[in-house]
Amino acid sequence: MYAILDIETTGGKYNEEGITEIAIYKFDGHQVVDQFISLVNPEREIQPFVVNLTGINSKMLKNAPKFYEIAKRIIEITEDCVIVAHNAEFDYRILRTEFKRLGFPYKRKTLCTVSLSKTLIPDQASYSLGKLARALGIPVSDRHRANGDAIATVKLFKMLLAKDVKKAIVKDAIVVEPTFKMEPSLKQILNNLPNITGVYYIHNQAGEIIYIGKSKNIKNRISQHFTNTNSKSKKIQLQTAAVTYEATGNELVALLKESQEIKSNKPIFNRALRRTIFTHALYSFEDDDGYLNLSIDKADGRKKAITTFSTRNSGKQFLFKAVEEFHLCQKLSGLYPTKSNCFNYTIKQCEGACIKEEPYETYNKRVQQLIDKYSYANKNMAIIDKGRDISERSVVLIKNGVFAGYGYINLNYQITNSSVLESVITPMENNRDTQHIIQNYLRRNKHLKTIIF
Repeated sequence: MYAILDIETTGGKYNEEGITEIAIYKFDGHQVVDQFISLVNPEREIQPFVVNLTGINSKMLKNAPKFYEIAKRIIEITEDCVIVAHNAEFDYRILRTEFKRLGFPYKRKTLCTVSLSKTLIPDQASYSLGKLARALGIPVSDRHRANGDAIATVKLFKMLLAKDVKKAIVKDAIVVEPTFKMEPSLKQILNNLPNITGVYYIHNQAGEIIYIGKSKNIKNRISQHFTNTNSKSKKIQLQTAAVTYEATGNELVALLKESQEIKSNKPIFNRALRRTIFTHALYSFEDDDGYLNLSIDKADGRKKAITTFSTRNSGKQFLFKAVEEFHLCQKLSGLYPTKSNCFNYTIKQCEGACIKEEPYETYNKRVQQLIDKYSYANKNMAIIDKGRDISERSVVLIKNGVFAGYGYINLNYQITNSSVLESVITPMENNRDTQHIIQNYLRRNKHLKTIIF
């Protein structure tokens, strides 16, 4: 659990500042579950430059509560939480100073979104909250006011959690949170999980990830882990201390995240799943007569595949449909071995490429249409899908035929500038597995929105 906050102060000498406004959002890693926002009477003068910056003046604070009147609420909302702030060292110091004046030893673990941003979103022109938010497409209202800056920090932190593919933030939080130090029953863990699409992480008592999976319904899938009686499930049940998850909004992002994070984190119970997830591929080659031929064969990393398949049979089923869709020759597609014409020619569904009646130039154009449709080689494109809530969409970015990563954008955000889009993308490794996942998903979801740049 995280307490994401922002504090405005009077300014002045070090450790003599007072709080003028505070906003705290309690965040469970997915949504805000509690909040506290208040002006504060600092009982001291506000520096003129601060008044100009924030718009907060002494007259506004005359009837505001003093810090001792809100101290209990701050303790309660931040209990068992990691304090998160943009320049956390400053906000945490101010809070501790105020509590020290009351004789209370306030202590919490902290995370700084400035430091996290420099690690997870490198090469930004500036890491000030306003400029960083603008570069990442995060809307900010009431800049230099506690509530506006705190809301922007929540959105930034949500993005940082998504970009943290090694899950260092989550694993660290699990170790320090007392709620996870108890020995919760599997039923208690299950009750706290949602029926949503995403990636889930099963942790042991040390916070280490022992299994990563994806599901369209996380709660149902974890229930299966906890009730199955096979050897692997029993071992997972014995070692489970916590389950965390990350909502993805759709299956494509979940599949991509699962694939990369298993490779990055190497969980002990995922070892059998680290192998390549496809076995066969569709290839094209030009024969001696100039015709483009198609074939389903075992996947070979040395050859350039059009698209890939989990089994030979699924590849053949795809090719049968493609022959019908693009009016191709069964013989030249490897589906009808013969030395003469294919069967479709006899029923007038083939133009005769198999016996050289149709010129190879016209036939090859239709084959190329198939290749262009099912391969994203050399393309710059964005695949748009459902987001984590109704106000956003997910984006999977392809640059020059290479998978670059994924991100989330506001529903009203117009995707016209690829360079701005790249700033919200969580970079991911392009490999044969990710290519297979994307191509397979596009084949199964023909009405998915894609934008070509």
